[in-house]
Amino acid sequence: MGIPTTPVVTRAFHDLAVLNAARRGMPLVRTTFTPHPVWGKTPEELWAYVEGPDPISGKPMMREIVDALTRPLTEDERKTGEVSVSSGPPTFRDSARNLQQYYLDNGMTDYLPIILPTEDSVEEMLKGTSHNPDEAVGKMAAGAFAPWKYTVRNVAVNAVMAGARPEYFPVILAIASSGMASLSSSTNSFAAAAVINGPIRDKLDMNYGIGAMGPFAQSNATIGRAWTLMSKNLGNGGIPGDTYNGSQGNNLNYNNLIVAEHEQANPWNPFHVQKGHKPEENVVSLFEGLGIHSGEGARNAGVLENPKFEEQFTSIFGTFISFFGALVVCDPLVAKRLVEQGYDTKEKLIDWLYQNTTHTVKDYKNTTHTYSFDYPRALRGEEPWATWYKLPDETMIPRWPKPDYINVVVAGGETNAFFQAGNLSFRGSISVDKWM
Repeated sequence: MGIPTTPVVTRAFHDLAVLNAARRGMPLVRTTFTPHPVWGKTPEELWAYVEGPDPISGKPMMREIVDALTRPLTEDERKTGEVSVSSGPPTFRDSARNLQQYYLDNGMTDYLPIILPTEDSVEEMLKGTSHNPDEAVGKMAAGAFAPWKYTVRNVAVNAVMAGARPEYFPVILAIASSGMASLSSSTNSFAAAAVINGPIRDKLDMNYGIGAMGPFAQSNATIGRAWTLMSKNLGNGGIPGDTYNGSQGNNLNYNNLIVAEHEQANPWNPFHVQKGHKPEENVVSLFEGLGIHSGEGARNAGVLENPKFEEQFTSIFGTFISFFGALVVCDPLVAKRLVEQGYDTKEKLIDWLYQNTTHTVKDYKNTTHTYSFDYPRALRGEEPWATWYKLPDETMIPRWPKPDYINVVVAGGETNAFFQAGNLSFRGSISVDKWM
């Protein structure tokens, strides 16, 4: 039967744990609950949790765990099976107002009005691709849940709801094919981002100039919104307390961070070329992490005629957790100044940032994410974590294991030497051309 295991979950997620076990055909799985929270607690406080009772059952926690692992399963506990999810009837008929309310009440929107996906509007959206409406696109799970599968037609419905045009559809399909949800079940209120490269930026009138990351282009806005709606309706995400547990939430979740790179004003290789694609290819690259915030820019650089943008980058990086990488969005003015200062290739800049964004081994070890994710790697002998854990506490080490944790793109209207940086990791690039 395999190795006996039992879940240990904090009491705040009691309903979630029971519900998801039931969805997987294990309604009677033996689960032990701890007090909540476990974040920010001292070792002594955590030991008190372990030595105390399960706050749900009242039984001594360690005894409950031992019993769960050693007592023979009952007949009911041996039963297995999966719960199927119905997608509902294929069509609905009602007034436009009532249908808007229906979608709202059933959690299928971002709580803003949608474009109703009528049969005609969905058929029109499907003209944006040569692919068969019934072709499988992929599967998605917004967290540690069973993934849902979906077709081209399913994606088209969400694209219509978001207000997208048929010509945007290949980009939306490419994102859908990645299987990456823009909504996460993590308690950390994650955000998602997409960088779009290639001639399609101009074909879709994407904004990569003034206000590049603002609400100033239908293509940028609706492609990002479609990603959120897909994450809810095709990836089972965005249900607070169930499939979404971000403690404070993230405003970027409305339509995510969509960056069309300003390739014409970029003094370096475009991002997709850096990742191995041809300049003429249309590519969308996806990121996940904790969001983005503004840098100081030339106005606060100390010496206005020679601002040290690379030093400002590392200053912001010092606030990032190393579990995620860094995405820097430079206005073309910043990128050109960096070239003038000797960074004629993006690789030179990234190498400098990697070498100069450091922290002590002590500070590195003194974080929950390091203990949870990097320490097990060190124990398995994986590098560089194994070496880092053997170094003296005051040794300075890089914030990230490899330089490619740092990514730089160019967007903006050259009205100010400005940049923004996000604690976001590159998750992969997908061809848009494949979905045309």
